[in-house]
Amino acid sequence: MQMVERPWGVAAYGAASVKAMPDLVRARFKVIRVEQTPSEAFAAASDAVHAVRQTLRRHEVSDAAVERSRLDLKSSWSYGGSERKFIGYQCQASFAVESADLDDVQPLLVDLVAAGANEIEAVDFDVTGKGELRAEARRQAVGAARRKAELYAEAAGVRLGAVLHIDDVDPEQVGFERYRGHGSSSEASPQDLAPGHVVVSAAVILGFSINHD
Repeated sequence: MQMVERPWGVAAYGAASVKAMPDLVRARFKVIRVEQTPSEAFAAASDAVHAVRQTLRRHEVSDAAVERSRLDLKSSWSYGGSERKFIGYQCQASFAVESADLDDVQPLLVDLVAAGANEIEAVDFDVTGKGELRAEARRQAVGAARRKAELYAEAAGVRLGAVLHIDDVDPEQVGFERYRGHGSSSEASPQDLAPGHVVVSAAVILGFSINHD
């Protein structure tokens, strides 16, 4: 990342957050079966995978919205002290599913577990138009940085000049704590943490010249 080491003008940090209601849910889960022989493990996992697929179709989740790994087989052991005991052969398949029916999330998960999905890894809500939200957050962050720089210039009795430096910043990046809390455009509000909202953030450092005429 580029940082200005010598004073040459005005540098200001701006951040912004844009929130929207989610219109998409992503679920990641696994089917895991442990049996005494590889053939039994494959058969049990295959039956569960078939049941899971049928459940997804019954909930009108299209096949295009489902990603599934191939069946994976490995030995399974239990450990006690310095000894290990062979349990059997573990066969598993991983699923990643997207759905736009947010009202059906709870019934879908209940039915997936009943069908044989015995490990739920994550359920995440998102928005399909995140790129547009990110662009709007960046525009607002630039406006926040400019307003802050103009305020500093006015207080110092000088006029703000042209933009000489633009530095895109990850608002969560370590090392920028010194900028946060010093007047970013989107200070925290209860709505930012409201359940059911997806918050997209952006931050920027703008460097301006100073006009002395």
